[in-house]
Amino acid sequence: MSPIKIGLLGLGTVGGGTATVLKRNADEITRRAGRGIIVDYAATLEPERASELGMSDLRVTADAFDVVNDPDISIVVELIGGYSLAKELVLQAIENGKHVVTANKALIALHGNEIFAKAQEGGVIVAFEAAVAGGIPIIKALREGLAANNIEWLAGIINGTGNFILTEMRDKGRAFDEVLAEAQALGYAEADPTFDVEGIDAAHKLSILSSIAFGIPLQFEKTYTEGISKISRDDVIYASELGYHIKHLGIARRTKAGIEQRVHPTMIPKKRLIANVNGVMNAVLVNGDAVGHTLYYGAGAGDEPTASAVVADIIDVVRVLTTDPENRVPHLAFQADLLADIPILPIEAIESAYYLRMCAENHAGVLAEVTRILGESNISIEAFIQKEPENNHAEQVDIILLTHKVNEGDMNIAIQQIEALDVICGEVMRIRVESLD
Repeated sequence: MSPIKIGLLGLGTVGGGTATVLKRNADEITRRAGRGIIVDYAATLEPERASELGMSDLRVTADAFDVVNDPDISIVVELIGGYSLAKELVLQAIENGKHVVTANKALIALHGNEIFAKAQEGGVIVAFEAAVAGGIPIIKALREGLAANNIEWLAGIINGTGNFILTEMRDKGRAFDEVLAEAQALGYAEADPTFDVEGIDAAHKLSILSSIAFGIPLQFEKTYTEGISKISRDDVIYASELGYHIKHLGIARRTKAGIEQRVHPTMIPKKRLIANVNGVMNAVLVNGDAVGHTLYYGAGAGDEPTASAVVADIIDVVRVLTTDPENRVPHLAFQADLLADIPILPIEAIESAYYLRMCAENHAGVLAEVTRILGESNISIEAFIQKEPENNHAEQVDIILLTHKVNEGDMNIAIQQIEALDVICGEVMRIRVESLD
């Protein structure tokens, strides 16, 4: 059979990695796909990149629509990122009857419902394994490997930058701002790190995982999102004293009332495997009713780890090019007309245990006032630490409390009442605690 010709939109880090892997592993890929795969056309603003990659014969254009509209291209691989232009290019490719592979989590999270509907109408595939957790095949695992299960919950470290920062703060006692600056210097974080440190990147990915796990439409806008910028070295130290590590988790859980879909700093018992995923690595823990716990670990970013997922998608598309569209694996795992209308719960409706850190006046009876408020809200305390002042004349001390599981709405009310006490200085720091057992 004649080789399949693909077009790359972007020859940056991931685009270059994809071209390299396809070229280096061409023979093995052909054995797996059943026919050859050729990178025939690429859109890039740096035409010299083709020669740098050892592909001087590659057709190159500065206009991505040239690739999308080329009749010889069967698969368009979108690796430029962003929202609007990427969406236009993907929809045009679908309109032209071309299959699409993308690593663009923001595109899928915000516009996936529309894109998948158009793809189904056109009888083409949109593959997006690389959009979540880089080289970890978590989407395939959820969509195919765990298809026999009712997924009960999943929890993931799905942003390497945030994980790197929290690891450095814990292991080396460094401050958030200092580690963030290093992450930017190393290329882990962008000049504007908002998407990484405030949880937006993780929320994009979590909304995709949640949709596939529970058979619901993509609903990024309903994901509760909280970043790590308020985490201090003291919080990391106190968590460790209590037997926990702090991780920035994306959590999706099925409940009787609806779906929890939330991203926030989370304290996890040190003994959990996922609590010991460090540096820029990613991991996703999935609980299914039949299989129990399964953990997926690996590189969440980088040229060739991400290219691994992109090329795997390309191979999958090539394998099914002759397959009847009705018999393909659905984009979001469940048949498109059978997606469930299960509500995404507001954060106030969830239940969690909590770590609370508060600065208090160094007076007798302060802890009694705080525990009274918690008791009136039916919030029980599992453990507490009252830090001894550095000297007997210190005016303020830290109080750290670990609660049992409670409704978030009740905790919000209790925190407001605690912060209103004259003996409490400033805001109460709150971190949710998950046992993940």
